[in-house]
Amino acid sequence: MTKNYALIGAAGYVAPRHMKAIKATGGILTTAYDLNDSIGIMDSHFPEASFFTEFEQFEADVYARQAGGERLDYVGICSPNYLHKAHIGFALRAGADAICEKPLVLNPSDLDDLVTLEKETGRRVNSILQLRLHPAIIALKKKIAEGPSDKIHDVDMGYFTSRGKWYHASWKGFDQKSGGIATNIGVHFYDMLSFIFGPVKSSVVHHRAEDAAAGYLEFEKARVRWVLSINRSHLPPQTPEGQTTYRSITVDGDEIEFSGGFTDLHTTSYQTVLDGHGFGLDVVRPSIEVVSDIRTAAIQPNVGEQHPDFAKVIGG
Repeated sequence: MTKNYALIGAAGYVAPRHMKAIKATGGILTTAYDLNDSIGIMDSHFPEASFFTEFEQFEADVYARQAGGERLDYVGICSPNYLHKAHIGFALRAGADAICEKPLVLNPSDLDDLVTLEKETGRRVNSILQLRLHPAIIALKKKIAEGPSDKIHDVDMGYFTSRGKWYHASWKGFDQKSGGIATNIGVHFYDMLSFIFGPVKSSVVHHRAEDAAAGYLEFEKARVRWVLSINRSHLPPQTPEGQTTYRSITVDGDEIEFSGGFTDLHTTSYQTVLDGHGFGLDVVRPSIEVVSDIRTAAIQPNVGEQHPDFAKVIGG
């Protein structure tokens, strides 16, 4: 049966991946909303879909369609981080399941509220956690699971993705809206690490600034030194010329390459939801707890091991 979708945040950077996924999995986008009207991309996917720049009009359209017998199955959510909880709430109360971008919410207490809302409405929240579907990450998880059960692995995770001055002027530059750098660009990496290495045992923050963060995490099966940065001057010297992003994870000295396909897994994510295997609130909670702790923890640069690029980040 063809599924009907609404999309919130349709003019955003990641929205085209959602439109592509809806189309590729045989769905129909019936209505969409965004404050920004730069939405010509819809012509490439769903030119017949309704579009609104006022949420009240979008909401009225959804309910009018339902009153006319048109079922709404899913609401895709690509809005700014601080609005995710409210937009998920709208989806569930409208009788649809939600498919929401990372981070699903900013605080663990938000998850508690959504658990209650799921029970009240009988609908489900699904989070986009595409790294759990990446072949290289799945292979690494299998390798770790089949190795010695008592081995604690040494892991370095570095993610450098250059952003210009616009980033700090946008909602992404305000912690109360984005959750800060660890939440906005790092949450799915922490999820990936817990997916592979088990529950978090401890967390230390070495550095926290508007353009970079670093720290040390211990999981059930790993010791992890991590660093995140959006500052172009922090790019490691081994970054290929002309490239503005460098992504690396090494496990026991061996680098795991997963740059390819990193941004192309939304269709797989949507299909996973359609198959009844989406990533729900219980799956999301550990990574939300980690980033919430990173946001507020005391800075302790001399506790735990520092990432090899830590000095460059501090000095950059």
